[in-house]
Amino acid sequence: MTKGQNAGNGPIAVDVEKDKSYYWCSCGKSSKQPFCDGSHQGSEFTPLHTKQKKQKKYFFVLVNKLTTNLFAMVHTASND
Repeated sequence: MTKGQNAGNGPIAVDVEKDKSYYWCSCGKSSKQPFCDGSHQGSEFTPLHTKQKKQKKYFFVLVNKLTTNLFAMVHTASND
């Protein structure tokens, strides 16, 4: 799998809404990091969908030289 363009080195905190769909940028080109804006069009990349069951703060990692597992895109800040 080809790695995406470096979008940054730290996670971005997002207060997500319960049951709302979010599409994580896997190409690194989006101007709406950490989410997709369609910049991947015409490439092998597709955004990853997530729908959280709780309204709370999540930390979304950005595509960078260390991103090897795209399923590690969401990390919670709480101990839930």
